Amino acid sequence: MLKLIGAAFAAALTAGLAQAQTVGIAVGNPGSLYHNAGTAIAKVANEAGMKVTIQPMTSPTQYIPVVNAGDVEFGLGNLQEVREGVLGESYFKGRPNEHLKAVSVLFPLKNGLWVRKDSDIKSVADLKGRRVAAGYTAQKTLQQVLLGVLATGGLTLDDIEAVPVPTVVAGAEAFMAGEVDAFIFAVGSSKVREVEASVGGIRGVTIADTPENVKAMREFFPAAYLYQQEPGPGAPGIDGPTNVLTYPALIFASDQTPEDLVYEMTKVLHDNKKGMAEVFVNFKEFEQKEMVADLAPLSYHPGAIKYYKEQGLWKE
Repeated sequence: MLKLIGAAFAAALTAGLAQAQTVGIAVGNPGSLYHNAGTAIAKVANEAGMKVTIQPMTSPTQYIPVVNAGDVEFGLGNLQEVREGVLGESYFKGRPNEHLKAVSVLFPLKNGLWVRKDSDIKSVADLKGRRVAAGYTAQKTLQQVLLGVLATGGLTLDDIEAVPVPTVVAGAEAFMAGEVDAFIFAVGSSKVREVEASVGGIRGVTIADTPENVKAMREFFPAAYLYQQEPGPGAPGIDGPTNVLTYPALIFASDQTPEDLVYEMTKVLHDNKKGMAEVFVNFKEFEQKEMVADLAPLSYHPGAIKYYKEQGLWKE
C-alpha cells in the first residue's frame, strides 16, 4: 500500500514539475513582427496555465537551428525560411534542420514596401537609382523578399542604390535617419507605426496583381503570393488598396519538443484568437480552420496532429 501511495505521489510530483516547466518561444528583436506575435502567444498561454516566455534573437535564420536542436521548445518564422531550414538550402546550405516540425499556420505575413507619404516613388519601377535598404546579413530571407519585390518592377539590385543593413529593424531605422528612400517591413508592425510618426507619414507602394508579377516574385521567393491590403487602423501607411508580397507565418517546434506540450500549445492557439488579436492586430487574420495546411516538406508535430484530429481539422 505504501508503495502504491509513493508511486502515486511521485507521479503527481512529476506532473506538477512538467506543468511548472518554463517553455520558450524563439522570436525576433523587439519591434519586429515575430516579437509582437510571440508576445501575444505568450500572454494567452500564460493565462491558460502554461509558463511561457519569449526568447528574442536576431532572426529565424539564427534560431531555427536552436529550435531544431531542442534547446528552445518553439519558434516563429515563415514558410519559406522554415522549408529552407528543413532542406538545408539557401542560408542553411549543407546544414539541414531535419528535426523541425510544424505546429500551426498563424496568419499571412504581408511585406510592405514603404516610402515617405510625399515621395515621388509611386511604383516598384520608380525605385530605379534610389536608395533602398538591402543586404539583411542577419535575416537572409528578407533579401529574397526584396529581390522578389524588385523583380515585379523589372529591377535587380544593380538598378538601385543598395544600402546595406543587417536586419529589417535596422532598415526601418535607416529610413527614419534619412539614409534610404524605401524599406521593407511587415504591414501592421509597431515599428511601421513608429516610422510613420517619426517622419510625418509613410505610404505603401502597391504591386500590380498580374500573373507575370507573381511568377517574377516566385523566382526568388517560391512561397509568395499577392495580398490586397485595405486601409484601416491596423495598417498604418496604407492609404488605399495596396498589393503586397505575402507568405504564411508559422509556429514550429522540434521533434524533441514533448508531445503533450505541443498539444497544449496547439489548443491555446485554437481557443484564443480574440486574446491574441487584442495584443497584436495581425491575429485578427488567424483562422482556426487554416491552422492545418500543406507545408511539405515540413510535417506536423504528433502533438499538434493529435489535437487537430480531436477537432476534426486534420486531413491526411
